[in-house]
Amino acid sequence: MAVFAFEVLTPDRTVVSTEVEYAQLPGLDGQFGILAGHQPIMAALGIGVLEFGPFQGRRRKIALGGGFVEMHDNKMTVMARTAELAEEIDVLRAREAQRRAEERLRSRQADVDVARAQISLQKALLRLKVANDE
Repeated sequence: MAVFAFEVLTPDRTVVSTEVEYAQLPGLDGQFGILAGHQPIMAALGIGVLEFGPFQGRRRKIALGGGFVEMHDNKMTVMARTAELAEEIDVLRAREAQRRAEERLRSRQADVDVARAQISLQKALLRLKVANDE
């Protein structure tokens, strides 16, 4: 099967730069997949799992904290706010972040930014999901 160049960038680093057969991304309206030879596209990405690798078989996973993707001339570039490969995720830290976010949401205090706490919880659960390969 044909391959394309695949790169995931954050403001801090290049998370991955390789060639792949397939990538599945978390679009704002749901997951979508891209193969080599895809028409040029730019799309906003939400918080979710980004999978990449072979079309059939085991793929690598990234916990993606939103961003944008561009596919042009058989090269995909993902520009992400945050991105962590499954093997990089500190599960204990993610569990602690989940606990803190849940605690803030339960407290119902006036000074709690509920939207921010919900996003923190969503990201913590995502990181745990990716790390545990669910």
